[in-house]
Amino acid sequence: MTVEEALRFIHSRRHGGPDLSRMRTVLDRLGAPDRAVPFVHVAGTNGKGSVSAFIASVLEKSGYRTGLFTSPFVRRFNERIRVDGMDISDTDLAEITERVRAALGEYENSVAEFELVTLIGLAYFAERQCDIAVLEVGMGGVHDATNVIEKSEISVFTSIGLDHTQYLGDTVEKIAAVKAGIVKPGGLAVSCCDPGGAVSGRCRELGVGFIPVNLESLRVRSRSARGIEFDFDGLRGLKIRMAGMYQPANAALAATALRALAARGWRISEEAMRAGLEAAYMPGRFELLRKEPDLLIDGGHNPPAVEATVRSLRETYPGKRFRFILGVMADKDVPGIVDRLLPSAERFYCAAPPAPRAMSAEALAELIRERGGEARPFPSAAEAARRALWETPPDGAICALGSLYILEDVRRAVCSEVP
Repeated sequence: MTVEEALRFIHSRRHGGPDLSRMRTVLDRLGAPDRAVPFVHVAGTNGKGSVSAFIASVLEKSGYRTGLFTSPFVRRFNERIRVDGMDISDTDLAEITERVRAALGEYENSVAEFELVTLIGLAYFAERQCDIAVLEVGMGGVHDATNVIEKSEISVFTSIGLDHTQYLGDTVEKIAAVKAGIVKPGGLAVSCCDPGGAVSGRCRELGVGFIPVNLESLRVRSRSARGIEFDFDGLRGLKIRMAGMYQPANAALAATALRALAARGWRISEEAMRAGLEAAYMPGRFELLRKEPDLLIDGGHNPPAVEATVRSLRETYPGKRFRFILGVMADKDVPGIVDRLLPSAERFYCAAPPAPRAMSAEALAELIRERGGEARPFPSAAEAARRALWETPPDGAICALGSLYILEDVRRAVCSEVP
């Protein structure tokens, strides 16, 4: 199997919920690779990818061979499965996909894409003999494909808000209860929020420790589009290069989880903590691509995340209004997203993400105009980015957001425009 054949096979699978008993059967056929690796399991509505990246980076700096499983990808598929900061190679992806396909047997035509990718990731981490792996939940928790693992060192919960309500529930408390399903006996849970006491309640049921994050001790010292310096819980002068104003809280959650791991016997020094937090990087998280005009890309794709992005923009560029390159999925709360952008918007450049669930650029532009904004549709995010660059003065600012799926097109367009 070539890597092209592997990717075609992966992307030809259906979308939908997993069957964890089916996944367990396939894993056992593969030699139970998930039982060979300890896990940090990360769930939440927003911030999962960044928190996972912070934790993995610190573990790498601590000398552990560390796996990292995230979704979706921004630049290429391989970035979803990493070991020690390196994407899975095309050769390994093809070989392991072929091995997993053989183990599927009678399930080959029924397995969902995210199930398959999770199986590939778990098999790869075991093959590379990872000391530990960080797993980002895809959606939800208790029924997520990543929850096929039977044990975890620690369960980590980022912010929890209203998203995927058709699947997870129509209140934050219901969604939190679903996400709390990743807590495992014998582990720990660290959380920055606990709607309805769902996470702490699950911990009490299982007799495991619950550690809330002390965000009151978080103090930002300085920030720019290049990074942030902050103090947290006795650690002074921590630095991160992911520049969104929401990132210090994500880093604080990661630091709390890492301290909890240290208390369980993992060797994590303050030096490794500092170096790992500063080195951590996830593409498309308030990422500055160019200057004059400044153009940033951000993965905000639901109202709470977009609101956090707008706060970051206002703090980084006080007094400015922004030109937004916007692409969204039709099943999101699109009016809620637009309403949070409008007060800071000069105009919108609309494009449909390259995905089946995408809202058309024309429909998005019409919705924005109906709500009082200036908007134009474009055939692609790349064309929208080129037009935004051409029309924006050197002292202006542009932000592309709404879906991770548009960001790489914007990146390519911007790079082609840089002298």
